[in-house]
Amino acid sequence: MAAHTIPLFLDCDPGIDDAIAIAYLLCQGDVEITGIAASGGNVSTAQVVRNTLGWLALAGRPDLPVHRGATAPLAHADDDAAYAEVTHGDTGSGYAALPESAAAPAAATAAQAWVEAARAHPGELIGVVIGPSTNLALALELEPELPRLLRRLFVMGGAFNYRGNTLPTTEWNVSYDPEAAARVFGAFGAASVAGSAPHPLVVGPIEATEMVEMTPERWRRIAEGAEGGAAWSGVLHELGEALRFYFEFHEQDGHGYLAHIHDPFVLAAALEWARRDRAATGDGRIPWAETALAPIDVELTGTLTRGETVADWLGRWERPAGAELIRRVEAERFLDHLTDTLMKGPQHDRTR
Repeated sequence: MAAHTIPLFLDCDPGIDDAIAIAYLLCQGDVEITGIAASGGNVSTAQVVRNTLGWLALAGRPDLPVHRGATAPLAHADDDAAYAEVTHGDTGSGYAALPESAAAPAAATAAQAWVEAARAHPGELIGVVIGPSTNLALALELEPELPRLLRRLFVMGGAFNYRGNTLPTTEWNVSYDPEAAARVFGAFGAASVAGSAPHPLVVGPIEATEMVEMTPERWRRIAEGAEGGAAWSGVLHELGEALRFYFEFHEQDGHGYLAHIHDPFVLAAALEWARRDRAATGDGRIPWAETALAPIDVELTGTLTRGETVADWLGRWERPAGAELIRRVEAERFLDHLTDTLMKGPQHDRTR
């Protein structure tokens, strides 16, 4: 690994905004993608694995290791979970037509891959979870020292003092597997409080990420201005087809003909923070965001609120803060960055 390279492990459940996040990641020339975990959430684990391999094949990156994740949430005995086909389509890719990849998933499970990546890059690995936390929760059983081994963990999930997008008070990634989110928040929060983790985990909840709105006009500008060659234009075309479904869903859900693209923001913020931290050019703040520290937890037993994420802003729990929550997003600045990045396409051997 070159001295300037950032090792990153991505845990996802593609999913339309996950697919945009993967495309963004492929444009980063200074990132070593140590692995991609793919497991159920937006659609079933089997379909998520097919989607991940398909997007990578379309982009000409079948070399990247894709690790099959858990087939069910922690509290389920088998794969009987509910999925989000109404949001992402029956295949999880909207109207996109993905190729069948000749590549097979890697031998290691997603939980094993988390541990192997962290041990291979102690104190350096950036972990990003943009799907349910199931795989990382299982990885903590294999290696409880993960909070100390990771440089920093970024999680997209939760709705703190905000209406939900699943049940009235819950966000999808957490609601799909509340026990896993509680386990991850608890372990990484405790390590931060104890001083054994280098940095507190960062959580990007929907009250912040919903500010990032992709519009048909902006996507048209991205697709028409693509500089990455015919293959990359093909990727952007299929992402546009996926987004067309996403636009329709958001319109039916009362948001207008647009799409909240939660996942690309959290991934991009993680990478830009890592660059600034490594170069000692930043002030420690999360890029494009306003944040606040708080103790957080997940409701597991409420009959109306199971899966709700809670932040103790008033100190009622008398517990120290163990997480940094993104509260607001500089959406236009980030969207301009995303637009420029996707238009340029994959950048080989790029440094910052």
